[in-house]
Amino acid sequence: MDETNGENQERPPAPTQPALPAAPPLYYTPPPPPPRGLRSPAIALLLSVLFPGAGQIYNGQMAKALFVFLAFAGSLYGAIEAGPIPFALCIPFAFFFNTIDAYRSAVILNARASGAVAAPEEEGFESPLWGASLVGIGLLLLLNNFGILRLAAAARFWPLALVVAGGIFIYKATSRKDDRPSGGSDAFLS
Repeated sequence: MDETNGENQERPPAPTQPALPAAPPLYYTPPPPPPRGLRSPAIALLLSVLFPGAGQIYNGQMAKALFVFLAFAGSLYGAIEAGPIPFALCIPFAFFFNTIDAYRSAVILNARASGAVAAPEEEGFESPLWGASLVGIGLLLLLNNFGILRLAAAARFWPLALVVAGGIFIYKATSRKDDRPSGGSDAFLS
């Protein structure tokens, strides 16, 4: 009590020591079960090998599955109808893209479901670009069916795709060279 100002003041209670944590149990506790909805990358890979697009369906990526299937089937159709070059070269590309993408997507989906990856840098699993690609392929095939565009006649222009791709690679390589810091081992290599 403080007698100088006539008020009754109580002192705050002294801080108590925090309680010690409980001792761990003496028996083995199993880890928590994995999150529901995990995909097996091996099954996704196997399904993609058996049928193009099946691994993407297993992963729940319907638009990508349809695009992969149409790319594979379109490569086969183009190789038969328009000639083996360049469409026969697209068949292994479509097949390997299909299998690798199904495996990789299953791994990323599992990491996202388990919380290991908060937000992957690639959110293109069901991107609008897959739908836009399907619309573009459908329009090309429709124009071909009506005789407005002949895909077989366009087959002789496929080397133009190589020229454009090479130009893009050259442009990207030269623009990255400007972004590198000067000095160090990179200066010796350039």
